[in-house]
Amino acid sequence: MSEIFHKDDFFHVMQEQGITLSEWQKQQFSIYKDMLVEWNQKMNLTAIVDEDEIYEKHFLDSILPSFDINIKGSFCDVGAGAGFPSIPLKIVYPELKITIVETLGKRVTFLKALCEALKLDDVACVHARAEDYAKQYRESFDFVSARAVANLPVLSELCIPLVKMNGYFIAMKGANGEEEASLAQKAITTLGCKEVQRNFKTLSDGSKRVNFVYQKVKPTPNKYPRAFAKIKKNPL
Repeated sequence: MSEIFHKDDFFHVMQEQGITLSEWQKQQFSIYKDMLVEWNQKMNLTAIVDEDEIYEKHFLDSILPSFDINIKGSFCDVGAGAGFPSIPLKIVYPELKITIVETLGKRVTFLKALCEALKLDDVACVHARAEDYAKQYRESFDFVSARAVANLPVLSELCIPLVKMNGYFIAMKGANGEEEASLAQKAITTLGCKEVQRNFKTLSDGSKRVNFVYQKVKPTPNKYPRAFAKIKKNPL
């Protein structure tokens, strides 16, 4: 990757990974970028509004985990904010069944408008807290992921209860990822997962990414997830 990342580099990286995007898929990313910038003027969706940076730090960053593990089936995105990582993944892998669980109503409004503009099928945008949603839909998804939501001990308890047996929890982290992972070891084990991959990436500005892949090897005990106040106050 070049020192300065351009939008075109995003498409080169995709091709290097054997992913050929159709004209419509390229257009979907363009529409997404425009809507993100436009809606961001009305509500806080992102601090990144430069086109090239959106393509690298939002779009590419969201798709990076799929370079190391085959993401397919049902995918739940916890606290997706402006739709990362689920919507870029859905554009690249249209057969994915996506569920987005987001606590802020106005973000859900944005996500629904976005899905309509991108003509995406099989995307459910749910206005709920993850710990409440998990009571009804526990162990329902092949993949559960979250990006920039909470530190890993807290995040694990929000996400792992939603992962079905033999499914995967993908934790997308930055430079402090390994530190968080060591603090979360007890939580990961208690909730029924084990680490199967740890993938390192570096963006063009030198910032580090670590994507952890945890597999569900035993059911999550029924008492988890607890109420959010308890998770936050006393992480596993």
